[in-house]
Amino acid sequence: MAEKANILDEQSIKRALTRIAHEIIERNKGIEQCILVGIKTRGAFLAERLAKRIEEIEGKAIKTGELDITLYRDDLSLKNGTDEPLVQEVDITHDVTAKKVILVDDVLYTGRTVRAAMDAVMDLGRPAQIQLAVLIDRGHRELPIRADYVGKNIPTSSSERIVVKVVEKDGLDAVTIFE
Repeated sequence: MAEKANILDEQSIKRALTRIAHEIIERNKGIEQCILVGIKTRGAFLAERLAKRIEEIEGKAIKTGELDITLYRDDLSLKNGTDEPLVQEVDITHDVTAKKVILVDDVLYTGRTVRAAMDAVMDLGRPAQIQLAVLIDRGHRELPIRADYVGKNIPTSSSERIVVKVVEKDGLDAVTIFE
């Protein structure tokens, strides 16, 4: 695949996350009943950044957690040596019952990752509401799922690929389209 275009750089990502942080606070009238849950891997890093930004704005910390939805995927491909699903960790120490859970991911594409994350959250309790924050919405949904908070909408063809890099995992912040 060849690089087609750089969509977001470090500053653009920072601005998008700051805007999303403000939108989360405004829509929920504060953060008291909210839990930010990052979908591993890059969504978890973005959730950490959102949590820091929200704390800077609000002056208090928002509850956070991480979710690895591998086991919940309907197109499960990772398996261990016994052909059983590879069970990953759910790191949400807060009770989600009657809370507003805000899932955070890097790219919204078909909606299958988000559906799997909602299943995982529902296994932990019954939240009052589940919201979705994504850095990139690229379209091509296969399920009736939409993001409540979007850093940037990037219409793509199904042959294109969006690659999000975060400094915590990849050494730099960037969003690139490959063709």
